[in-house]
Amino acid sequence: MNGRREPKANAPGGDPLDAAQPTRAAASAGPPTAATQETQAVAERYARRAAVDGRYSLLRPDVWQSVHERQRALIAMLCRRGRTDLAALRLVEVGCGGGGNLLELLRLGFAPAHLTGIELLPERFAAAREALPQAVTLLQGDASVAPIAPGSQDLVLQSTVFSSLLDRTFQQQLADSMWSWLEPGGAVLWYDFTFNNPKNPDVRGVPLSRVRALFPRGRIDAKRVTLAPPLARAVCALHPSLYAWFNLLPWLRTHRLAWIGKPAA
Repeated sequence: MNGRREPKANAPGGDPLDAAQPTRAAASAGPPTAATQETQAVAERYARRAAVDGRYSLLRPDVWQSVHERQRALIAMLCRRGRTDLAALRLVEVGCGGGGNLLELLRLGFAPAHLTGIELLPERFAAAREALPQAVTLLQGDASVAPIAPGSQDLVLQSTVFSSLLDRTFQQQLADSMWSWLEPGGAVLWYDFTFNNPKNPDVRGVPLSRVRALFPRGRIDAKRVTLAPPLARAVCALHPSLYAWFNLLPWLRTHRLAWIGKPAA
């Protein structure tokens, strides 16, 4: 698993998605379906969310501390499983946004040619393409029908995507696609919040029971992380050091970072 390998083609029956062909469209054909309606709804939800994006600036102490916490937990998770040759791992991120997570992975040591990002929204896709090296493959469109070859990936990452999907059927369709991309012994890296936000009807928490239902064959190792954002903003306004103190209480953490392992063949 940790030895170096040549990158596999992501598009079955076609040309490889490599550095020479870094941008493709993950599009579906045919009349509108429930999946199409859900992707359109997601675009509308993110448009409404754009007005408050300033709350997620890395210049804010509550934000950079939560990011650093998540990064440390992810590094520890990879090390526990012996996944230390990061440049050899092939990874797809579902909902890569402007490319922030992929940039983090590059800094950790992942190889650009082994990274793929899928993004639904054109403006976020364009931002990712501008920010990331050309060797990183980017696909625009519905991730559930993205041209990723079955069994071609070591890791599939999703970060706060499923909490924005309110259609349970579409959630399952996307989860099934993600699972199919993994080779035996690979894993879904999952980061999402578990509780509903009564002030935001555009999102829905994804409890661990739902994660198990989405990936019934997965071997799940989950850790609670991230101080509840409204609380984090409040305590950091008093003093940034209060984030760490309040975060010592696990029941104040609202997100889960999970390793969802696919059994080896």
